[in-house]
Amino acid sequence: MAGASVKVAVRVRPFNSREIGKESKCIIQMTGNTTTISHPKQAKDVKSFNFDYSYWSHTSPEDVNYASQMQVYKDIGEEMLLHAFEGYNVCIFAYGQTGAGKSYTMMGKQDVKDQQGIIPLLCEDLFRKISDNTDNSMSYSVEVSYMEIYCERVRDLLNPKNKGNLRVREHPLMGPYVEDLSKLAVTSYNDIQDLMDSGNKARTVAATNMNETSSRSHAVFNIIFTQKRHDAETDNTSEKVSKISLVDLAGSERADSTGAKGTRLKEGANINKSLTTLGKVISALAEMDSGPNKNKKKKKAESFIPYRDSVLTWLLRENLGGNSRTAMVAALSPADINYDETLSTLRYADRAKQIRCNAVINEDPNNRLVRELKDEVSRLKDLLYAQGLGDIIETYRASDVDLETLKLTNAMTGMSPSPSLSALSSRAGSIASLHDRIMFSPGSEEAIERLKETEKIIAELNETWEEKLRKTEAIRMEREALLAEMGVAMREDGGTVGVFSPKKTPHLVNLNEDPLMSECLLYYIKDGMTRVGRLDASKHQDIGLSGHFIQDEHCTFTSSTGPTGETAVVLEPCEGAETYVNGKRVTEPTVLRSGNRIILGKSHVFRFNHPAQARAERERTPCAETPSEPVDWAFAQRELLEKQGIDMKQEMEQRLQELEDQYRREREEANNLLEQQRLDYESKLEALQKQVDRCHPEASEEDEEAEEEVQWTERERELAEWSFRKWKGYQFTSLRDLLWGNAIFLKEANAISVELKKKVQFQFVLLTDTLYSPLPPDFLPPEATQDREKMHFPRTIVAVEVQDQKNGATHYWTLEKLRQRLDLMREMYDRAADVPNTATEECENAMTGGDPFYDRFPWFRLVGRAFVYLSNLLYPVPLVHRVAIVSEKGEVKGFLRVAVQAISADEEAPDYGSGVRQSGTAKISFEDQQYERFQSESCSAGLSRTGISQEELRIVEGEGQNAEVGPSADEVNNNTAGTDELENPLKACLDGASEATLEHLRIGNVFTFRVTVLQASSISAEYADIFCQFNFIHRHDEAFSTEPLKNTGRGPPLGFYHVQNIAVEVTKSFVDYIKTQPVVFEVFGHYQKQPFLPLCKDVMSPLRPCRRQFPQVMPLSKPVPATKLKAMARPQAGPCHCKYDLMVFFEICELEATGEYIPAVVDHRGGMPCHGTFLLHQGLQRRVAVTIVHESGGDVEWRDVRELVVGRLRNTPEADETIMDPNILSLNILSAGYVKPLLDDRQFLDSDMPRTFYRFEAAWDSSMHNSLLLNRVTPYGEKIYMTLSAYLEMENCTQPAVLTKDICMVFYSRDTKLSATRSIRNLFGTGSLRAADGNRVTGVYEVSLCYLADAGSPGMQRRRRRVLDTSVAYVRGEENLAGWRPRSDSLILDHQWELEKLSLLQDVEKTKHYLLLREKLESTLLMGQESLQCGTSEDLCESPKPCEVDQEASCSSEITTERQRELAAKCLRLLTHSFNREYSHVCVSASESKISEMSVTMLKDSPSTYALNTITPSSTCPSLVDGSYITADLRLPRPRPRADTQQEAAEAKAPVNGASDAKPATRRFVPDIQEIRVSPIVSKKGYLHFLEPNTNGWVKRFVTVRRPYVYIYNSERDTVERAILNLSSAQVEYSEDQQAMLKTPNTFAVCTEHRGILLQAANEKEMHDWLYAFNPLLAGTIRSKLSRRRAGQMKM
Repeated sequence: MAGASVKVAVRVRPFNSREIGKESKCIIQMTGNTTTISHPKQAKDVKSFNFDYSYWSHTSPEDVNYASQMQVYKDIGEEMLLHAFEGYNVCIFAYGQTGAGKSYTMMGKQDVKDQQGIIPLLCEDLFRKISDNTDNSMSYSVEVSYMEIYCERVRDLLNPKNKGNLRVREHPLMGPYVEDLSKLAVTSYNDIQDLMDSGNKARTVAATNMNETSSRSHAVFNIIFTQKRHDAETDNTSEKVSKISLVDLAGSERADSTGAKGTRLKEGANINKSLTTLGKVISALAEMDSGPNKNKKKKKAESFIPYRDSVLTWLLRENLGGNSRTAMVAALSPADINYDETLSTLRYADRAKQIRCNAVINEDPNNRLVRELKDEVSRLKDLLYAQGLGDIIETYRASDVDLETLKLTNAMTGMSPSPSLSALSSRAGSIASLHDRIMFSPGSEEAIERLKETEKIIAELNETWEEKLRKTEAIRMEREALLAEMGVAMREDGGTVGVFSPKKTPHLVNLNEDPLMSECLLYYIKDGMTRVGRLDASKHQDIGLSGHFIQDEHCTFTSSTGPTGETAVVLEPCEGAETYVNGKRVTEPTVLRSGNRIILGKSHVFRFNHPAQARAERERTPCAETPSEPVDWAFAQRELLEKQGIDMKQEMEQRLQELEDQYRREREEANNLLEQQRLDYESKLEALQKQVDRCHPEASEEDEEAEEEVQWTERERELAEWSFRKWKGYQFTSLRDLLWGNAIFLKEANAISVELKKKVQFQFVLLTDTLYSPLPPDFLPPEATQDREKMHFPRTIVAVEVQDQKNGATHYWTLEKLRQRLDLMREMYDRAADVPNTATEECENAMTGGDPFYDRFPWFRLVGRAFVYLSNLLYPVPLVHRVAIVSEKGEVKGFLRVAVQAISADEEAPDYGSGVRQSGTAKISFEDQQYERFQSESCSAGLSRTGISQEELRIVEGEGQNAEVGPSADEVNNNTAGTDELENPLKACLDGASEATLEHLRIGNVFTFRVTVLQASSISAEYADIFCQFNFIHRHDEAFSTEPLKNTGRGPPLGFYHVQNIAVEVTKSFVDYIKTQPVVFEVFGHYQKQPFLPLCKDVMSPLRPCRRQFPQVMPLSKPVPATKLKAMARPQAGPCHCKYDLMVFFEICELEATGEYIPAVVDHRGGMPCHGTFLLHQGLQRRVAVTIVHESGGDVEWRDVRELVVGRLRNTPEADETIMDPNILSLNILSAGYVKPLLDDRQFLDSDMPRTFYRFEAAWDSSMHNSLLLNRVTPYGEKIYMTLSAYLEMENCTQPAVLTKDICMVFYSRDTKLSATRSIRNLFGTGSLRAADGNRVTGVYEVSLCYLADAGSPGMQRRRRRVLDTSVAYVRGEENLAGWRPRSDSLILDHQWELEKLSLLQDVEKTKHYLLLREKLESTLLMGQESLQCGTSEDLCESPKPCEVDQEASCSSEITTERQRELAAKCLRLLTHSFNREYSHVCVSASESKISEMSVTMLKDSPSTYALNTITPSSTCPSLVDGSYITADLRLPRPRPRADTQQEAAEAKAPVNGASDAKPATRRFVPDIQEIRVSPIVSKKGYLHFLEPNTNGWVKRFVTVRRPYVYIYNSERDTVERAILNLSSAQVEYSEDQQAMLKTPNTFAVCTEHRGILLQAANEKEMHDWLYAFNPLLAGTIRSKLSRRRAGQMKM
């Protein structure tokens, strides 16, 4: 017994072509036996390993340290060969990743002398030592076997008969072995070399990205080396048998590195599986050998070695830790790109060093084994004889029947088939009796199988050497015969397989239509008869063919030798067989000549070759039939057709003419059919147009009634012109038309970009000419530039945003440029098929700007703009501004610190030091004409005497479509601006004060001021080099720039410290500029990176940036189409009559065991109001209940529910509304009517004026949908969505109103117990109150009742737009866009939000400047300058007029307010032709009466009450309403429009409740119900006290403010909204006198159109916070007043 460790060697190869192409670096270093590997990215990460041998083969053979093939063999191969001669089993295996050089180390290149591997060198050395033996008593024999393990299946590489997979079996004495594996005896090295070459050609190899000849299987080359020594004295012969296993493993690989797909990927998986098992075996053996002191019990549990997990480890079990001397060669790749694989190989080899093998000398193994086997045979025979089955053994031997077929019942596998059952029955009596005897004999089957297996092994062991040689020769002959039958010959030496032209034997070669496949098959014509026929013929055919026209016995070739010694071949076709010779069909025997063309059937073409005859004919005259042109398949076919009298050219021309005639006829028919369809469609369109004209006749000019001419004053005309300009600014429809009309071009450009693999994405974008985002001149059409003076609103255009993902750039194209570029894209797309990819890339790289997809982009890009106002130069005081750098999208990119101060002309510049860059004094002239032209072009003229700037009057696209959503920019500015009559005196006072006191700004003087750019901070690191430039807003050509600074995004702010002195000759325009206009600062940077979203993720994502992640809001769906109602055309809606806020409760009730319908549990864990998930049980009957709650009034009366439909079942929140839904179901209405509210739904609001509750129920059978989503338990994490639409009939309405809601559901099994509180946080006080109380979902809606449009009045009949939405049209390649769609209406809404944000940012910067200036003035001005302070700083902060207002001013204010109210009403009548207004005061409680009285008192006492009121803008024209009108009551309810005076009187007399008997005159309205999207932003939430009108007590309620709605809950734990307040139509009021009279501090009032509500906060701070949440402008006004009051008290 000899215990030795596994010898481990590592070898590194040179770079291959792939690694050289990637410019790889070497990471392997070798010093002695130490191998070191370095991490390519971390230089300090170095790992070292020690092995028995470390071979450096990375360099050329000239290197001193280079390890050649011979050196590797001498170190490893010679040692292992010596152990083999000593009698040990030997194993050498190579391991490594694919392409690492394993096969080169083991096999090498046999045709190159110095590059042979270990296996050839060992075999050659073996026979050399055998030949050098001089001892006559020694004799040697060598047997070889060669197999491969491919996909865990064993194949024999030396025996062609073993085509299938061989079985691996295990014998208790021999261990694992391969059944029926051929072992061939060899006598010389040449024999081994031939067998090795034959096996290598049969081995499975394939090309991968890492290795062109990658071994796809494990190859095992076994040499059984037997040494016999004859002892003459004892006449005994002893033997030593050594098994030499030489293993070439397949390489481990990664699928992404090798690019494996399909079969290659499956092969790689099996390779990695076997190598992983090999690694587990090595690790287990290493751990077992390295842990001698472990616990025995634990060691026993861990000593299991997983040999059987892989065929490879099973067969190599003895070589791994068994009876063998083993060596391992680990092949390494030196490249850094293979670092992970190389490190894994080194660790693999390091583990293998710890394995110890217990090798023994195999002395006389045959004798010992034969003896043991014979004992086992006798034991098995005795066992069978003892059971009385001895005759079965005799039967088996006599009939040579495989005993394994006797296992009829147990169906044992892997046995050889028996010839027949009749032979067995004839020998043994009967099958039944034999079977019964085996079945009733326990253990007999196993004994018979073991007996057969043992006898087979004995027969192999007793086989003599001569028999083995004969068997080897027979196998070789069978292999040659098999190849000859396939038409493939071998050389006489039995070497290379291929097609060789014989020199004597006549033969046939195939001709094929593909020249590369011609003459690849060769068939010998043997002496005598050679039969040709089908492979499945009853009689054996020498040449087997297939095809429809091949007979079973097609023809025969007879080869005979004549008297002169010449061989003649005669072709004799069988009866009915199609056989052609030189194009002629033959039916009789025909003598063949060399070169004849033979066609068998229709598709088999051969050329007959007779080498001897050809040589003889070459000596004589060439045969007349021998063609001069090459004899190939085309020649044979053409010859066949010519002999049959077929002219192919004429046939082709005739066929072509027929096809042309057929094409001409079909084209004419198609044109006629198309023309007929066009005429039909035109007639249908004309008929439809006539029908439309009849239904909607246009009002002719002759029939129009003459309008009564109204005499307007100058003020009224200005108001009308301003209204006209404002309405002209709405571009919603025109922008939508552009988006719809150009969507097809955008889609086609994206499709071409994807197909041409251009990393460019196109999407619509809206650009508006604002201060932060001025439009480039080339984006405005010529007519827009000319009409700019007439345009009084910012122009918005539709452009195309081009995201260049290749260069990380973003460009903007006009629509015209998109169409021009699209033409070039189409040309490039058409050329792409003709130009190869490489040529296209080279051409693209060569062109600069020639690709239509790309634009050139500048090195520096705009980071953002900032504005600094110069008002401090009026006084003058120095100011240091910190302004925000805002991008064109409204994102704050950083901050800029700028100092502005006035200096004297002769002031010397101080010495700032080396870090400050100071420029000279720049002289700039302000010309009045140029400045006035700039103002006329860029600023809005608006109302000429109000001084409202462009930003205050900016029109946002789409605004006014839903005026109730929130306060517009006009509302915000009007609430703080004041009226014309109040503002103009202030402005005159400011102008007078300026002219009298500002001596340094006299006209004609030279004024010098200094602008210092100090620092820039918080700019992202993606902008590398930063510089800043600034200019006056109307002088873009004169800019002052700083030096670029490196930006890292970290550390202190970037210090520009750029000082610029500017001298200006004071003009009127300059003074006006520093009063109103800012200086523009533009920050630029070099952009380094810009990540883009993929094409398919683009569009529907909102562009709004958010600071925190808001909950996902379910999209609002369109109504589900009704199934019972007839589709009605929606009439044209006119002016809005009234609007009501609806709160709708949705419930789904399920049938309980008690027979009652109980509301299903609702999960409110989303945290958003009006949201919830219904938790339903599968298979129960359900009902849908809907409750509508709204303020009582005579306008909204519900008559009936026409239909309730549900549909659009889906498992995503978004629904594809373009697809027809087959699962729409109309529910059966069970009940509908007005109901009384539940106790929890009754609120303090219902004590004096109860709200209206209307409820209806419908039965819902979900199985009727036939949808899998509803008929199964919902999987975890999935939700089911459904859209519900109710068609409600209302009083005095022309058509039903549609109420739509998206329902979210989850289905559980029928027996699941669902609790109402399914959230952990609900246990701590934030969950539902009770199950029945919170089991519903709320929806907030707005119902609008509009008049029918008066078709006869001018301006009311709007043009019906027929703009085609081209986004649904198909373009080529659209399927590659993966769901991408061009943006449309949502883009306009998002752009509106961006513009509002830019406007707010500008207002914030302006306000910051004014506050900073006021603070500076207050700290620097002397006490004697109080008048100047009152006249200037108050106005600069845009505060109201001071308290020093006499009684006359108050009276004039009231008169002005009254006059403005009349003007507003008159203007509205002019716009709508039917609008009158009334102001109805709702005073329904004693508390409200007190409030009214206190309001009157407060108005009389307080001269500045207009500063305490928040103005509620009109929904029709918000900017017409002024900010200072006063009425006798603080609560100014929202006016209600009506048609005539009689209607007003009737409605005024009618009670408030809708159940009144007095019905107004019948009027028809157009109803519209829109769901309100809940805002995710919570302005404030908490508890407030509400005053109950009847009891005068306070009720505590939990309130959440999500503008513009206030949601009221019973408590913080309540999940269902109990009431809502719409702040957009309500008025918030606050009065200190009111609090003093009521003796209730911290109160404020909210007045809606229907009621007034008094609220009380916990303390003063809470009250101001609530006021800020309800109305920020009112809160700001109050705080400003309080701060001024405190400042005055401190001065006093």
